[in-house]
Amino acid sequence: MFSAALHALPSSLAHATRPGLWHAATWHGIGQRASHTSAQPAPTTGTPEMPPALHLIWRDEADTAAFAQRLAAQPAVRHAFIELRGELGAGKTTFVRHLLRALGITGRIKSPTYAVVEPHQTPDGLAVSHFDFYRFNDPREWADAGFRDVFAAPGLKLAEWPEKAEAMLPTPDLVLRLEVDAHHARAVTLTAPTPIGAQLLTELHP
Repeated sequence: MFSAALHALPSSLAHATRPGLWHAATWHGIGQRASHTSAQPAPTTGTPEMPPALHLIWRDEADTAAFAQRLAAQPAVRHAFIELRGELGAGKTTFVRHLLRALGITGRIKSPTYAVVEPHQTPDGLAVSHFDFYRFNDPREWADAGFRDVFAAPGLKLAEWPEKAEAMLPTPDLVLRLEVDAHHARAVTLTAPTPIGAQLLTELHP
């Protein structure tokens, strides 16, 4: 998805000294579903139980891969439900592919746009379910396809276009919101509505 958009990615937003460094932080309320916030001049005060939302810039696909490696190295990711939000072309599927590669999955990684879910297994036995709800429009499919059982089972769950099935999905542990800026870089906001997500966000903070 990045092949055209990431041809050249110098960004006026990218003030970090190294690619992929955290850009800014703001606090969000406990348990809130993700909502977009722009980078703030300074963090605001929040509760000590939850880490601040994190903002970063992926200037190119190498930044995306580097962050995927960091996330894959966190033990808590093995039990997480991660939502990826953003418009078409924002880079959601590209990030998932880098994360799956970082977890050790080889071979072809297909987009689940038509199948809704693609199951994977890492070399050490971790079950990973990659959902794409873009074409999901029949609530009966949730039960008929056994998605409730998938979410009840152990393993990592990744969901693109979760807003299409929001009424049925559990609260995500981590939310990544991706936006394309004027220079085709990715502005990414991460929020953590649950303790698992808070653990991940704390570990990912530089």
